[in-house]
Amino acid sequence: MKNKTILSVILFICIFALISAYFVEYILGYKPCNLCLIERLPYFFATIIIFISLIINRFEKFVLIFLSLIFASGAILSFYHFGIEQGFFKESLVCISNDEINSLDKEDLIKELQKKVVSCKDVHFTLLGLSLATINAII
Repeated sequence: MKNKTILSVILFICIFALISAYFVEYILGYKPCNLCLIERLPYFFATIIIFISLIINRFEKFVLIFLSLIFASGAILSFYHFGIEQGFFKESLVCISNDEINSLDKEDLIKELQKKVVSCKDVHFTLLGLSLATINAII
């Protein structure tokens, strides 16, 4: 199979994964945890890198090697998230903290503390009995 074909297939998978994640979030109304949001980054970066590579029509082999590193890090993150969901690991600070608080203003601090934080260990949406973190680890 040619490198361009492989890149095109990966690009399709990335776009499909991102559209699916945003569909679940914005159309179905399931708020993602912080780790879920971070797990989207490899797909986002891969989409941009592949798109640029296909436009300039160069560096396909290098891009494939780089993508393997990006998706390997994404897989590690997904397995970690799966482990948190199953109780193998404790939630990290990225899972339990609110958005970064840049102000010491009392009212802003109270608003930040009142925001509902979605826990990384709670599975709110499943597809065929699998959480999205599990599906991401399989992909």
